[in-house]
Amino acid sequence: MKRFLAILHARNLEFIRDRAALSWGLIFPTALMMGFALLFSNGAQERYKVGVAGELNHPFLQSQYIKFIPVEDLEKAIIKVERHQLDLLIASEQLRYWVNSSSPAGYITEQLLKASGGKRLTANEVSGKEIRYIDWLIPGVLGMNMMFSALFGVGFVIVRYRKNGVLKRLRGTPLSATEFLMAQIFSRLLLIIFVSVIVYIGCDLILDFSMYGSYINLFLVFTIGSLAMISLGLLIASRLKSDELAAGLTNAISIPMMLLSEVWFSLEGSPQWILFISNLLPLTHVVDASRAIMLDGAGIIDVGHHILTMLIMMLVFLFVGVKMFRWE
Repeated sequence: MKRFLAILHARNLEFIRDRAALSWGLIFPTALMMGFALLFSNGAQERYKVGVAGELNHPFLQSQYIKFIPVEDLEKAIIKVERHQLDLLIASEQLRYWVNSSSPAGYITEQLLKASGGKRLTANEVSGKEIRYIDWLIPGVLGMNMMFSALFGVGFVIVRYRKNGVLKRLRGTPLSATEFLMAQIFSRLLLIIFVSVIVYIGCDLILDFSMYGSYINLFLVFTIGSLAMISLGLLIASRLKSDELAAGLTNAISIPMMLLSEVWFSLEGSPQWILFISNLLPLTHVVDASRAIMLDGAGIIDVGHHILTMLIMMLVFLFVGVKMFRWE
């Protein structure tokens, strides 16, 4: 335990003394969310998705540049309208449609529906507090910041230690590989949680975004998600000794995760193979679980499958990373 705490303390001091990295970790996600809040203050979205429940013969369905998505569960689809995942929802049997009055894309698709003629449909606005795009975006940006901090923070540090001979010198001490790696993991976890809490509080004071669930559940999801992504960073750096190769592999993993984990946009209506790959990424489960807690008030049981998946990923990454780890 003394050896573990010594390495943990040394790693924490190393990061705290690197003021540029610490400042960037706080400023970047905050500036990113502020920028998106400004850009989308008028809801400037370019994606149009309309859910259709049942069979409907209507001229509106012939409209170009609109993606029509079959819907089976009407109640879940209405929630997607609230969360800007669907711009409009049509129930053919009831001759009704739902639209989010705060969504510009919903307004445009509604006007196209009215102008297309055909059967007259009854309008319904979504109930409850409407979800702004920035409310939907924030869980993804927080998760993305955690991902970059985990992958680059752990991977690059270990590769740098190996390249500079630090690991070679540590190997001559009583410190074991498990103690060293656990210290790196917990040091990065403390940093990620600290930065995430500061960014969350600061942005909430300015943007006043939605939070319907439990902060304890959200903290648990972020903690387990961080551990899963830190373990992935450890796996990447377990044998590498080249900064260039480490950067290439880390980018090759982080960029697809950023694009396929619904950080910036919904994958609703995407091909099944894309959704399959998305579910294999730890960031997807972090974002989905945190959005469910923040926007839907989901409990721990509701997001239990996401937590279980992240725990399994963490154990697999950690086991393989420790087995593959080399001091030199």
